[in-house]
Amino acid sequence: MFDFSISELMLVMVVALIVIGPERLPKVARTMGHLWGRAQRYINGVKADIERDMAVEEFRQLQQKVQAEAGALEQSMKQVTQSADQHVQEINEAVAKLASSEPATPPLQENVKAEADSSDQSVKPEAITADRHVQEINEAVEKLSTSEQPTPSQAVGNSSLTPPINKPE
Repeated sequence: MFDFSISELMLVMVVALIVIGPERLPKVARTMGHLWGRAQRYINGVKADIERDMAVEEFRQLQQKVQAEAGALEQSMKQVTQSADQHVQEINEAVAKLASSEPATPPLQENVKAEADSSDQSVKPEAITADRHVQEINEAVEKLSTSEQPTPSQAVGNSSLTPPINKPE
């Protein structure tokens, strides 16, 4: 802090000894030491206050940054949710169209039977299994076309998947 050489310090001590005197010099030196310690503690306290204020400001900036990121994440989640809802609605509409429309081609079951009849070979067990699966699919499509079609909101919010809510009476 201050640049004192040994010779300068010796000169200050000799002047202090002459001015103050040998009887009061120890008391003055002790007082000067206490004042020097207080000054150092005061300076360290001010430094700590400044560092604390800077840390608080950094935390505020970090908090604002985190809040901005959370807002951006929430916005992106809303967009993803809206997109997913739109896709589910489109899928439900497509299923409803397929279920309500009549098949344009003859059912696969008839194609399999026609091929089996036209061939000279006997029907293999794999063809019978495939025929049974085709028949089950055709029956399921017929059931869908004759049953009442759910609205997209009913299809998405299937109440059988959500637990019942008990309301107090």
